[in-house]
Amino acid sequence: MRTQIAIIGAGPAGLMLGRLLELAGIDAVIIEQRSAEYVQGRIRAGVLEQGSVELMERVGLADRLHREGLPHNGIELLFDGQKQRLDFHALIGRNVTVYGQTEITRDLMTARQHSGSRTVYEAQSVSIEDFDTDRPRVRYRKDNEDVEVECDFIAGCDGYHGVCRASVPAGSITTFERVYPFGWLGVLVDQPPVADELIYAHHERGFALCSMRSPTRSRYYVQVAADEEVRNWSDDRFWNELRSRLDPETAARLQTSASIEKSIAPLRSFVAEPLRFGRLFLAGDAAHIVPPTGAKGLNLALSDVEALAAMFVEFYETRSSTVLDTYSGHVLKRIWKAVRFSWWMTSLLHVFPENGDFGRRIQRAEFDYLAASVAAQSSLAENYTGLLD
Repeated sequence: MRTQIAIIGAGPAGLMLGRLLELAGIDAVIIEQRSAEYVQGRIRAGVLEQGSVELMERVGLADRLHREGLPHNGIELLFDGQKQRLDFHALIGRNVTVYGQTEITRDLMTARQHSGSRTVYEAQSVSIEDFDTDRPRVRYRKDNEDVEVECDFIAGCDGYHGVCRASVPAGSITTFERVYPFGWLGVLVDQPPVADELIYAHHERGFALCSMRSPTRSRYYVQVAADEEVRNWSDDRFWNELRSRLDPETAARLQTSASIEKSIAPLRSFVAEPLRFGRLFLAGDAAHIVPPTGAKGLNLALSDVEALAAMFVEFYETRSSTVLDTYSGHVLKRIWKAVRFSWWMTSLLHVFPENGDFGRRIQRAEFDYLAASVAAQSSLAENYTGLLD
């Protein structure tokens, strides 16, 4: 098989890169080790920055997003029962849209199916070779046959545990990581959201988040220890714990029922540098991981591939690799800003047992400053809705 760009991974990053290249007339094949059903069924968050919404519009896939997505002009912060709403639209004239990552994946998969662009699901034993030469290759096994893909470039969009970053020689890559001593226990439930906007709550018992997927489906989280297990949490225990971390008015409005999904997500900050290795480029979770507190993961992945696609287009127009040489430096600036913001939000809202009473007083002072300062609120709004390059 021959293609111009071999994309490894059919998550939102890989699918969006494929869509952008397709619209530019550049041939790309997407290679994914999982089934299409598995990819579509993954439960993920979905708070879209304004720039991500505009990207969906640009690739012609925003109709359902605008019909079903939930525009939010702000968020509510709750610190030991004290409420502070941040009105993004009033502060900086921007907003976010709640639209699940699952839905973006579905929109991109459907568009790719209709266009007839090549996607290989359930590819086994995927490997990448010779990406330090001008003839990179991807090998995989499908239906008991070995397949080799010759390409000009490889885009590694295959996630934190994928083959692409793992194929880079250890001496050629530097990683920066912080693993947090807690996770998020999340419950998905078919009940109306407890509020019209997201509620981020800090409580002495731990962090909590009230979010939603639609007007009839809600997603709730509570901070738990890093070694906690889902089996220890009945639905009743979860709901009781969530109520204890909310203010009485919000807790009284909470509508509950049996969970339809329950899982624990560990929290980490992770960045790899650089993100280009010859003709291999890393994007999305293969390049970086951020805690979900700042709602940056999906948005960062989309901004990575938006930049990468534009650089590929320029390469094929000019046959000059100059712009491709700027990929790492360009996207890492935005990545580190998002990592900083996600770390800051996490530090403000979670309980860090090792920080003791001093740490709690610092968090309280930070919240009080935020509540009283329009400048601080505008800074949060700028970062949350998406920094403009």
